[in-house]
Amino acid sequence: MYKVKIMRYLLLCLTFLFAVGTPVSANEREGVDVKEIVLGHLSDAYEWHITTVGGHHISIPLPIIVRSEATGEWHAFCSSRIEEAMEEGKADYMGFYFNEEKNGKIYERLSDGTSVRPWDISITKSVVQIWIVVAIMLAIFLGCASWYKKHDATKDVPKGFVGMVEMLVMTIHDDLIKDSIGEKHYRPYAPYLLTVFFFILITNMLGLLPIFPGGANVTGNINITFFLALCTMLAVNLFGNKEYWKEIFWPDVPAFLKAYPVAIMPIIEFFGIITKPFALMVRLFANMMAGHAIILSFTAIIFIGWSLNACLGSGLTLLSFVMILFMNCLEFLVAFIQAYVFTMLSAVFIGLAHPEHHHE
Repeated sequence: MYKVKIMRYLLLCLTFLFAVGTPVSANEREGVDVKEIVLGHLSDAYEWHITTVGGHHISIPLPIIVRSEATGEWHAFCSSRIEEAMEEGKADYMGFYFNEEKNGKIYERLSDGTSVRPWDISITKSVVQIWIVVAIMLAIFLGCASWYKKHDATKDVPKGFVGMVEMLVMTIHDDLIKDSIGEKHYRPYAPYLLTVFFFILITNMLGLLPIFPGGANVTGNINITFFLALCTMLAVNLFGNKEYWKEIFWPDVPAFLKAYPVAIMPIIEFFGIITKPFALMVRLFANMMAGHAIILSFTAIIFIGWSLNACLGSGLTLLSFVMILFMNCLEFLVAFIQAYVFTMLSAVFIGLAHPEHHHE
């Protein structure tokens, strides 16, 4: 009974936080743009939007670092400078402005009136979120390492948070990585796969928090999932053994399938090198983006209902409240499942790159 009360309290707190972190306040019932709410949260940004109170946006401005196409010089300034310039009636700041037609990306206006996309290495919302995740991972694992330095692992059994982390690490290490790759080859890949698992898990968890330091849609950004899939692709193909490449370019099939008249099987196997990491990229990206989009859509329904009439608004608020609670609980489960599946498939692909030669 005590645990049930704690769970109810946590769910209520989660719902309250989500309501506070919603990009639209209750004072903005008229002219609710659902598309802007959903896509604005899912896309990357040059500022960290906290909430909106009385039509005033409360945000954390982030540094912009761009290279001017006109002069070739690098410029570094705060993103709030562009907003301040627009409030003063200026079209840009030092020639730079946010192009709303291009998802709010920064553009440079040249002297001839044309606009170009400059070299952009700005510290965006997703970058800051990744740094926060890295800091959390360092705090977790350095803290656990400190416990093991102070205790004898053969005699003292870790409890509490350290014990939970050890259980999770050993589960992924022994039951997933070791079994998928094989006891002979798993050791070099275990650090990478454990890092990937905890990075995706913590990132997914923080993405469910609607306010700082969470709320960024990192794993719902296809650039991030592309990089993770690329790392797995390199781990598979750079360190695959001779048997792996033999199965790709000269598999054990009839000669007419691999040489004459068209090398059908080698072509299919070669495309498998690309399609496997592509599946990893799309799976993680689509699942996490869809979850965020659904939750935000249910939140937007509340404001749409109140913009019509109080009776409809009350009914839709209750329905949306229940659905938001359900989706947040479901997303906690999905956050773990997607981290587990990405790690498992990566381990399986790596294991397939180390087949053993079978003698007849």
